[in-house]
Amino acid sequence: MEILDGGGLDMVEVAEGPSGMNSGVADMGSILCLPLPEGVGSSPRTAGSGQTSDDSFHDGSNLEINQMFETKEELQTKLHEVAVHGNFEYKVVKSNKWLYVVKCINESCKWRVRGSKLPNSGYFIIRKYEGTHSCSLVGCSMSHRQATYKVIGQKFKSQYAGGSEGPTPRGLVNLSRENLKAGVSYWKGWKARQYAYSLIRGSPEESFPLLPSYCHMLNLKNPGTFTRIEVDENKKFKFCFMALSVSIRGFACMRRMIGLDGTFLKSTCKGTLLVATCQDGNYNCYPIAWGVIDSERDESWTWFLTQLKVAIGEPDGLVFISDRHPSIQKGVATIFPRAT
Repeated sequence: MEILDGGGLDMVEVAEGPSGMNSGVADMGSILCLPLPEGVGSSPRTAGSGQTSDDSFHDGSNLEINQMFETKEELQTKLHEVAVHGNFEYKVVKSNKWLYVVKCINESCKWRVRGSKLPNSGYFIIRKYEGTHSCSLVGCSMSHRQATYKVIGQKFKSQYAGGSEGPTPRGLVNLSRENLKAGVSYWKGWKARQYAYSLIRGSPEESFPLLPSYCHMLNLKNPGTFTRIEVDENKKFKFCFMALSVSIRGFACMRRMIGLDGTFLKSTCKGTLLVATCQDGNYNCYPIAWGVIDSERDESWTWFLTQLKVAIGEPDGLVFISDRHPSIQKGVATIFPRAT
């Protein structure tokens, strides 16, 4: 059987049977006109070509008219999620502080959303919503414009809960391809991972204001713990010191030798972590105190050693070991004049 495209008329040629008669065909010149399955013998219609498919589909969301969002950003995030999960893309028609209008990237598609800001309020409300697409998904790009790092981070944030390291940036790239059918770059995967961390654990900017409460709870649960927080003239974080009560009590049984050192913090806010340790009777390291400063300089080391003296005092025969940083030498000579 041979399939022919007869200039817009789809036909099938039927071969003659053994008896020389066409099976089921009479006076048709061995040509039988039959309808072909959809898509055979004709060019496919793709999204964005200006043509619309006979098929239509809903975006699969729970959006509705008069639905409200606390901010414009919340509405934008919701629309991104709808587009990614529905495997379609849209473009922004108009966006300002009062209005947000989007439509499908296919010009002939009817899908669109119009949101506006409520008077005397920050809330945005959906005024118009057409949730049915009249276009085809054929030709939808893997590089999904609505697959932002925030959408990806929100989707996979549960994998970072409970202190888990979770997927690497490369792992998020693969998960996005498998679950969201979206191809993303390594850089977007890294940003999505950082955003997921912030959703689960909070950002550094949100954590700093909680530091006084954290120190207060340390003192409640560990009576005798010594903590100090230093702020600048603008009430911004400057230094922090912490010595747990068990470390302070245990120091009385340790060797009178304290090691001082600092190391860089490579987090978002940078800084330097200071530590003071000593040795027990078996020559094992015993932590005494920790501190966070901006950098190793005279002021910061002097402040740290001052707090250390308040916590443990200045016992006789005290010896300090360090990398001979100039600021450490000055601080020890000033705060612990009897030490060597």
